[in-house]
Amino acid sequence: MTIIDVKNLTKVYKYHEKEPGFVGSIKSLINRKYEYNNAVNNISLKINKGEFVGLIGLNGAGKTTTLKMLSGLLTPTSGTATVWREIPWERSLKYRNKISMVMGNKIQLIWDLPPMDYFGLIKDIYNISTNDFNNRVNKLSELLDVTELLKIQTRKLSLGERMKMELIGATLHNPEIMFMDEPTIGLDIFAQKNIRSFLREYNKTYQATILLTSHYLEDIKELCDRLIILHQGNIIYDGKTIDIINAFSRYKYIKMKLKSSVTNGELELFGEITNQEDLEVTLRIDRERVSQTVANILEKFLVEDLNVEELSMEDIIAKVYSKEE
Repeated sequence: MTIIDVKNLTKVYKYHEKEPGFVGSIKSLINRKYEYNNAVNNISLKINKGEFVGLIGLNGAGKTTTLKMLSGLLTPTSGTATVWREIPWERSLKYRNKISMVMGNKIQLIWDLPPMDYFGLIKDIYNISTNDFNNRVNKLSELLDVTELLKIQTRKLSLGERMKMELIGATLHNPEIMFMDEPTIGLDIFAQKNIRSFLREYNKTYQATILLTSHYLEDIKELCDRLIILHQGNIIYDGKTIDIINAFSRYKYIKMKLKSSVTNGELELFGEITNQEDLEVTLRIDRERVSQTVANILEKFLVEDLNVEELSMEDIIAKVYSKEE
């Protein structure tokens, strides 16, 4: 069932350039020159109920602008979009009750109040019954391991703890669609892992549709079955995350530290040398040959340490972009 239907969506920002100084200010009033920036350029996509979709791109690619249009915060320059058969920027009450948006760099919590007081405001805004409210707060805070922090002033919480509270606040009304803009930005690896687990569990439990942007590609790899890549406001890839990984992961990399030196000719019998520093060597091997190649290397050479690695998600995306340049 299609939940999000976007057709030829475009957002153009109009701004004027001003020369420096007082004279420049006067000139800009009399003869203003405008510049235009196509933040999102004629994109079309469909997202089904329960899908967990990653939206990635370089800075300025149009990720946040897309989420803001779909959540109703921005009106597009042209094109159409429906979410649950509602037009987002009309901001109907029915629509606002079905969605939630979290922006990792913009806190919604009230700085001088404890999170529990903020949650009470959400309870009243969404008319959540007291019983449902208590059950949801207890369940969500337990899932995110923040039960003991609910009555502590927000300003005294760490960044990771505040983001967990943001997620609780964003899901108290059981939204069916969640727009997540960099929810793990600036967090340590343990907080990132907790938030990924929470989003995965919420998606699975409530069959929620989630659209996630992140610069941490591990978020995308772990959570998103589908990946959309934006470049200069255009969609350059829309498909399964595993497909793009497989397309650029024909090879694996054997990184090893030898106990004694060997010739390049001997090493090249096993694979292509991609890096070599003294006794530390990296070989690129067809993934189908890895097991046998490792066995042969260990039989032939004295090896102090050996690891087999995949091409990282960052490297894969870099390759996608290099093909677009």
